[in-house]
Amino acid sequence: MYGNLKRGEDTEQMGVIDWANWNAGRFPELKLLFHIPNGGKRDIKEAARFKAMGVKPGVPDLCLPVPMNGFAGLYIEMKYDKNKPTEKQKEWIRALKEQGYKVIICYSSIDATQELEKYLQGKRTILYDPDFDPAIRQQKDRAKERQEDR
Repeated sequence: MYGNLKRGEDTEQMGVIDWANWNAGRFPELKLLFHIPNGGKRDIKEAARFKAMGVKPGVPDLCLPVPMNGFAGLYIEMKYDKNKPTEKQKEWIRALKEQGYKVIICYSSIDATQELEKYLQGKRTILYDPDFDPAIRQQKDRAKERQEDR
């Protein structure tokens, strides 16, 4: 499926993304699933540029910014074989959980897709944003019109 790529964390993650693309009709929220490109080998110049752009070591691999089941969203750290999370990854996992995110470590694409499916079949968490409240938006529009009339 992925040519000559050796099976590992990358190919497992590609499997998750393939599954998400195929299942976006069933779960439209999967269109929001994205990879956080903070891993990989880089030369010193590129690593410095990425650091200046805000890349931080240890951030989980995948993010689904969809509030469900009382969580603010879902992060997935992909591992393969006997790999374990690094200390930086453990710090991020702990910090994200403290902020109300569900964070899971998956060792295969099957594990990750089963977790995604289970997460998305749960109950939607409603987070209130006044910008999406029609009454508040209408009040703001009226106030803006009054300012412009002056």
